[in-house]
Amino acid sequence: MKTMTTVEALNGALDLMMAENDKVFLMGEDIARMGGDFGVTRGLMAKYGVDRVRDTPISEAAIVGGAVGAARVGMRPVVEIMFADFLSECFDAIVNSAAKVNYMFNGRLTAPIVVRTATGGGFSGGPQSSQSVEGWFMNVPGLVIVAPSNPYDAKGLMISSIETDNPVLFLEHKALYRAKCEVPEEKYRVPLGKATVARAGTQVTIVTYMRLVREALAVADDLAQEGISVEVVDLRTLRPWDTETVLDSVAKTGRVVVASETPKMGGPASDVSAVIAEEGFGFLKAPIRRVCGLDTPIPFSIPLERVVLPGKDDIKAAVRKALV
Repeated sequence: MKTMTTVEALNGALDLMMAENDKVFLMGEDIARMGGDFGVTRGLMAKYGVDRVRDTPISEAAIVGGAVGAARVGMRPVVEIMFADFLSECFDAIVNSAAKVNYMFNGRLTAPIVVRTATGGGFSGGPQSSQSVEGWFMNVPGLVIVAPSNPYDAKGLMISSIETDNPVLFLEHKALYRAKCEVPEEKYRVPLGKATVARAGTQVTIVTYMRLVREALAVADDLAQEGISVEVVDLRTLRPWDTETVLDSVAKTGRVVVASETPKMGGPASDVSAVIAEEGFGFLKAPIRRVCGLDTPIPFSIPLERVVLPGKDDIKAAVRKALV
């Protein structure tokens, strides 16, 4: 085991998979010589060459479109879209091509593509570089959406994502790139579609993912000092998300807060809340509480950004309301 940042863990996963399988290659803007905006691909071009770590033109549509073509002839591309907001430029290639290949060709062709991208706010990136875009893709059959909250999960989920034959949208929160934890240097997998209980508790369940897992754990620590026991469920995968683990936790606690950086309408918090209401209504002792971003573009101003994006205080307030 070694202490790694998320950047180092992701880099290690890519390195391991490229060494193991020469069909794995990387494409993206400034990922080769520069190593990407956040350093995730640093050093890989020197090790594997320019044929397998490719700088591309500034065209997200061309990047993902090229990946779809490569996947159809047996390659396993991992592409980087610099900021998640720019997925709008390659929406058609992801939604109408990659996600539908397996279905349209009855499994004879697949699309083993991983689309990596930096998501989320908190860095004064403004309305076009700070969005949480998972809600855009939640209702796309055939697509897997991965959203790790720590370096250990990031590495294991990346390995699993590269190995699956389904297209994967791999979300990397900017606030978590420098997060650290113990990570094995060897290959291991974290299963897709399986949540984890990040902290056990008995009175309230917080269901969340990515940056807000850290905020939820901090809330659980604070409230434990008051004798309030909070369970934190980290979804890890948003499509498909793990209904069994969530419902088991709600059955135990009877109260639930669902937290997401996205706006409430059409996002993961809405879907999780709806399924709990449909399949776990009898477990509930109080209304489901949602903690989400405000329904507005993300401002450049850091003080305003803190108002728009949810954080520790918002989650703590929702837990207290659930306990009333």
